[in-house]
Amino acid sequence: MSGPAVPRVALVGANGHGRWHRRVLAPLHAAGRLRLAALVDPRPVEEDAEAPVPADTAVFPGHAEMLAAVRPDVVVVCTPPHTHLPVARDALAAGADLLLEKPPVLSSAEHDELAAALAATGRACQVGFQALGSAALAALTTAIADGRLGTVTGIATVAAWHRADSYYARAPWAGRRTLHGRPVLDGALANPLAHAVMQCLAVAEAIAGAPVRPVAVEVERYRVRPIEVDDTAVLRIRPRTGPPVTAAVTLAGEDVVTGEVLVTGTDGRAVLEYPTDRLRLPGDATPHAVPGRRGLLENLLAHRDDPVGVPLIAPLARTAPFTAVLDALRAAPRPRLLDGQPVDAVGAGPDRVLRIRGVNDVLRRAADHGALPSELGVPWAVPPFRFAYPDNPGGHRR
Repeated sequence: MSGPAVPRVALVGANGHGRWHRRVLAPLHAAGRLRLAALVDPRPVEEDAEAPVPADTAVFPGHAEMLAAVRPDVVVVCTPPHTHLPVARDALAAGADLLLEKPPVLSSAEHDELAAALAATGRACQVGFQALGSAALAALTTAIADGRLGTVTGIATVAAWHRADSYYARAPWAGRRTLHGRPVLDGALANPLAHAVMQCLAVAEAIAGAPVRPVAVEVERYRVRPIEVDDTAVLRIRPRTGPPVTAAVTLAGEDVVTGEVLVTGTDGRAVLEYPTDRLRLPGDATPHAVPGRRGLLENLLAHRDDPVGVPLIAPLARTAPFTAVLDALRAAPRPRLLDGQPVDAVGAGPDRVLRIRGVNDVLRRAADHGALPSELGVPWAVPPFRFAYPDNPGGHRR
């Protein structure tokens, strides 16, 4: 008896970040675990020595033509965030399962619409929060469950990255709040540092036993360029149950902090450096690497073969709290522009980087204390925007 057919996989969005997906797909194609049936991009597909395009892989300028011609089993969607929902709907209608880049959609209403489409078609959707496959995250949540931290009183993340002028010239939607009347939300919290927020929500989920429901969000958002979204932000989520979650992030950092999740308990603090899977638990002298990260595409393929025995690592339902955070960001006013004294520039031309003086210290203090910059007396801080969810009795937004 022959085994299951090799799944045909299509990648929609083959350039840009799509090249990372091609490097994941290439060894799986070579090993016969999948067939890379199609690539889709409106521009000519860029060459990549680590992921050459197989000779029998079809290339299309649009996803609709590809779906009609190829009928793939799995579609990887790596298009701009504001296009995710229509592409995903079409792929599901064509009978494909999804690996959908983060953020999956840009509002809870879109999340509900996609969830309904999944239920109607019986297909699977994995969301591209790849850090959720980290064995270090699993070790952290196990330590929490075993009581090594005592009672958890706070969850936070801190990250400080650099983004040059060229980053904001990469696409028409870069740094935009909306484009052609559709939300884009290409800010630090919603896109490049979304993993930091999602890791914190995953820890909160482990404590609560289910995805957390935010009651309210408080956020302060800042920018150092004439963009429409935040490049620096501190966000505090107040869930219905469990400790508060604070995210303190910037793309205008002084020194690079790759991304840390801080879990504070009555018996100590744990620190997870989520991009490198390095973990330090209470009592550890130094952080240690925890190998064994599971790939999201491999997990999706295994789930297709055994839906009951192999659960998805990042199913759409698990990302609902993150999408709820995006509701608050959509409602928030334009971030405050920081210029002049607090900001300096390094480099020139497309490589120019803008940095906020002292921002790393501000973000560290915010994460350590679960506080917003305005509460810490930061001179350039503005009062927070507060968003209460409609099902919160007495809730309001201001």
